[in-house]
Amino acid sequence: MDLVKIKNLLEEKIPTLGFELVSINRKVEKGEVLLSIVVDRVEPIDMDAIVKLSQDLSTYLDEIDDSEDKYMLDVSSLGAEKPLKVDNLKAYEGRYVNVHVNNAINGNNIFEGELTEVKEDSITLTYRIKTRVKTVVILLSNIYKIRLAIKF
Repeated sequence: MDLVKIKNLLEEKIPTLGFELVSINRKVEKGEVLLSIVVDRVEPIDMDAIVKLSQDLSTYLDEIDDSEDKYMLDVSSLGAEKPLKVDNLKAYEGRYVNVHVNNAINGNNIFEGELTEVKEDSITLTYRIKTRVKTVVILLSNIYKIRLAIKF
């Protein structure tokens, strides 16, 4: 199995299936070769999508991999609380996020709420403190990390 060749071909194929290739890794666990593929997309990824993508990729890999190497295929996503890229936040407007900032805003370094607006240099987050709804504007340059969050 030529991992570089397979990665290059998957980088072309996976976008046609509506996903982005995040990583591909080959490792040996308990004597078994495991080919791990991690994918992402803006829309939520449920188990049905992963199962379908796994089937599609399994068929595709059988077509392109001319080696006799046996391996297990593991396809997964970044998860429900995936990290986000600051330069791609516009696609996540309206979603619930967790934001860590470098410099505290009103004494807080962590905010969790709805990403209500994304501008060129800032985001607006609407969050709750008990029964009060508050809004905070955070400069993109002040964001240490941002990820999707699950609202309880």
